[in-house]
Amino acid sequence: MDFQELKEQLIRYSKEIGVDKIGFTTADPFTELKARLYRQRELGYQSGFEEKDIEKRTEPSLLMDGVQSIVSIAMAYPKKMAERPANTKGHRRGAFARVSWGQDYHTILRDRMQKLGEFLVETVPGATFKSMVDTGELSDRAVAERAGIGWAGKSTNLITKEFGSYVYLGEMLTNIPFPPDKPATDLCGDCTICIDHCPTGALVQGGQLNSQKCIAYLTQTKQELPEEYKKAIGNRLYGCDMCQQVCPYNRDVDSHFHEEMEPDPELAHPLLTPLLTLSNRAFKETFGDVSGSWRGKKPIQRNAIVALGNYKEVAAALELLRLLHDDPRPVIRRTVTWALQQMWDRLEPDMRAHMIQSFEDLLAKEEDEKVHQWIKAKLDAEEG
Repeated sequence: MDFQELKEQLIRYSKEIGVDKIGFTTADPFTELKARLYRQRELGYQSGFEEKDIEKRTEPSLLMDGVQSIVSIAMAYPKKMAERPANTKGHRRGAFARVSWGQDYHTILRDRMQKLGEFLVETVPGATFKSMVDTGELSDRAVAERAGIGWAGKSTNLITKEFGSYVYLGEMLTNIPFPPDKPATDLCGDCTICIDHCPTGALVQGGQLNSQKCIAYLTQTKQELPEEYKKAIGNRLYGCDMCQQVCPYNRDVDSHFHEEMEPDPELAHPLLTPLLTLSNRAFKETFGDVSGSWRGKKPIQRNAIVALGNYKEVAAALELLRLLHDDPRPVIRRTVTWALQQMWDRLEPDMRAHMIQSFEDLLAKEEDEKVHQWIKAKLDAEEG
């Protein structure tokens, strides 16, 4: 069989179904990545969200019997919305990163990968495939880089010449021996702008990320945020775009090729205070179709409280006080005390007096030591 011709057929078909870029590579082990991943683990830089078995992440043969090639795809997403909702005092808004705009990209890319796989099966008797997007064992970025889609920048994001780094990636393993493409060339040169602008210094050097300091990772955790990073979070509810926003390769790109990727402004930049009272059901109904909802409402609510504190949004003080009284989650109550502390000096005297009176009732029932200490300190300061 002419596998070069089959490759060209698949490329043409990929364009018909809306794939923006496609590349092909071998199923050889990712040896350089393997060494880097083991080093990441030694340094404690992993996020914990990734596949823990590094061998599976770097040995395609462990994932599919008879695999001979990997097909990589990229789909470009927008970096701007037509009209952003107003973010004003008394009506402050949070921000979901662009990767969470529009319909969940996992759903979109899985659909395209499935179509590509079915095309192969219908075209070639005996063809098999296995596809994955983000949550699979392989590194989407490493596959895409070796398949010529783009290069891994110092930000650790994959950068394409055509669409910058605003691309979603997916890959398909297959038993068909496609002729491989040439790996992409690194075009970052001496540029370090992404490293220089990282809000928490998570990019410790070009191409190496300390996930434990990365805002994109921190916004997805469920525990209390480290004190030193709360201000750096700003109003981010999910993810962080800073290293992409400053990248020169993203300066002149803004891809609007896929209707399902277009953002709903009210979901991409939601009002903060209403997020605090969402039930699980309401959260799923409102945000269930965006990728930023995958960890549930708790991280989003915690981040919303941090954002209100960073804004010193006194209009939300009563709602925060209600959470301090009623919310059963210690992480949420701890975060409320931080937010109230940020806006304390801006509260009207009557509001502070109301809070102090409420604190007297709270002190007797608060079981979390950290929250208890903060309330007691406020009461002691008032008496002093």
